[in-house]
Amino acid sequence: MGDYDDDTAFLGQSGPYFWTTFFLLNVVFVSTGFNGLYIVFVGAAPKHHCLIPDVNLTEEWRDAIIPFTIVDGEEVQSQCSRYKIDVVRNLSAQGYIPGREVNLTTLEQEGCLDGWNYSKEIYQSTIVTEWDLVCDNQWKVPFASSSLFVGYLIGSLVSGQLSDRFGRKKVVFMSLGVQCLSVLLQSFSHSWRMFCIMYLWVGASQISLYISAFVLGTEVLSKTMRVLFTTLGAFLFYCIGYMTLPWIAYGIREWRTLVAVLSTTSLINFPLWWFIPESPRWLMTQGRVKEAEAIVREAASKNKVQAPPVIFKESETHSPHRSNTL
Repeated sequence: MGDYDDDTAFLGQSGPYFWTTFFLLNVVFVSTGFNGLYIVFVGAAPKHHCLIPDVNLTEEWRDAIIPFTIVDGEEVQSQCSRYKIDVVRNLSAQGYIPGREVNLTTLEQEGCLDGWNYSKEIYQSTIVTEWDLVCDNQWKVPFASSSLFVGYLIGSLVSGQLSDRFGRKKVVFMSLGVQCLSVLLQSFSHSWRMFCIMYLWVGASQISLYISAFVLGTEVLSKTMRVLFTTLGAFLFYCIGYMTLPWIAYGIREWRTLVAVLSTTSLINFPLWWFIPESPRWLMTQGRVKEAEAIVREAASKNKVQAPPVIFKESETHSPHRSNTL
C-alpha cells in the first residue's frame, strides 16, 4: 500500500495551505480554554456572613451579632453562624451593651436561618451567591466542577468513534455547536442541578472538539507542520483562552452574563467550515478517493506546486485499512 506522506510529498512541508490550516485549527482551541476555567469565576465564594433580619436591634447589637472566629491566625467574622436572634433581641431591648455588660462567648449560636449577606466588592453574582452554596452546601461547587470532568470522560470515549464514522471535520463542528448551545443554556440554569447537567455537556463537547480538531490537524498537515501543531500550536492557543478569560471576567462580574458571552465566542468559529478541509486520509478509508484528491489538488494550487496526474496509487485507494495519522 502506498504511503500518504510519500504520495503528497510534492506539496512540500510548508506553504500557504498548511499555514492557513494550522492557524484556523488552532483558533478553534481558544474557546476550549475558556470553558475549562470559567468555574473559577462563576463558582467563586465572596466574603459572606449570616443575613440579619429586619428586627429591632440597637446598632451595637447589630454589629456584634456575628461571632468572630480564628482563621489562619486571623480573627474574622463567622460565615456560617450568628448569635441566636431571639436572645440578642431580648438583650437589646433591655439595654445591655454587648462585650461590656454581656459576655458574648456565653451566648448561644445558631446557623444562618435567614440566608446570607454577600460582599459585592469583587463579584456582583456567582452560583454561590444565587443558590447559597456555602457552609453545609459548600460541597456543591467542587461537585459542579467534577461534572465537567465526567463530561471529559464521556466525550473522550465517544468522540473517536463518531469521527471514525462521520468524519473529523463534521465532529469538530458538531462538537462546536453542542459546546456553544450547552454553555448558553447553562447561563439560563434555574437550579444547581441544571447547572451541573449542562456542565457535563460542556465537558463532553469541549474534549470532543479538542480531540477531533487535534486528530484532524495531524492528518491534514505535513510532517514538519504536524510536529509544530502537536507540540506547540494546540496547547498555546488553548492557553490563550486561559489567559484571556480573566480579562473578560474582570469586565463582567455577573455570572450569567459572563457565561452567555463566553458561549458566543464559539460562534465566530462556524464560518471556518468553508475553510477547514476534511481529512483526506479519512476520506480514503471510506473509499471517497475523488474527494481526497480534490482536497490535495486544492492544497497544491494554494501552495503553487504542480500535482501529478495520479496522486494516490491504486493499491492504496482500495485498501480497507486506515492509514497512519502520525
